[in-house]
Parts: sequence; C-alpha cells; structure tokens
Amino acid sequence: MRTHRTFIATYMMGSGRNGTIYTGMTSNLFSRVWKHKAHTFAGFTDDYDCTRLLWFERHARVVEAIRREKRIKKWLRDWKLALIEKDNPGWLDLAADWFPVNDPNWVPPEEPD
Repeated sequence: MRTHRTFIATYMMGSGRNGTIYTGMTSNLFSRVWKHKAHTFAGFTDDYDCTRLLWFERHARVVEAIRREKRIKKWLRDWKLALIEKDNPGWLDLAADWFPVNDPNWVPPEEPD
C-alpha cells in the first residue's frame, strides 16, 4: 500500500524527551515506524522503548539516506538533540496520528520484500 508516508527517509526514534535515541533509514517510513511502535524488532529500540518518531528527513535515493544515517550515528549526542529540537522543540511524536489502532477495519502496514 503506497501512502504519502511511503518514501526513503533517515529518521530518529526516541523513548521520550532527552531519552534514548535511535537513528535509522528506511524506504517506507510509515511501515518502519509502525514496526518500532509494535516492538516488532527485538534489540535496541525494543529494549529502550524507542517508539516516538522525533525527526525524519526525506531522500531521493537510498544511498543518500544511508550516508546521512551513518553520518548522524557518528555525531555527538548534543548535535542529535539540537537537530531534533530545531524541527520538533516539543519532542512530539510526529507519527502520533498515523495509525488508527482503534478502527476495527485498520490493517497494519507492511514493508515490501
């Protein structure tokens, strides 16, 4: 299912304001965020409850998103916090209204293979 949220992106998930931050990249942000929220991935984001989409950046090509992800992962924590707070000073979950989980007809998104 293609939506307006299906695009290549570098993104940061977090556990809350000034909490744990995870940086990743995906070709389908909508689906990937759902998987983080549903704790589909065992490991870091599940262990530290990184379920809030705090920041994302669209890219035209996967190679650009990977390059940006690797660059951000090397940054100091303060630089990551500044990037989040520049666009999202309230640390709101940018995907809070993306998933109508109370709708009985709603089906979670899937990433293509």
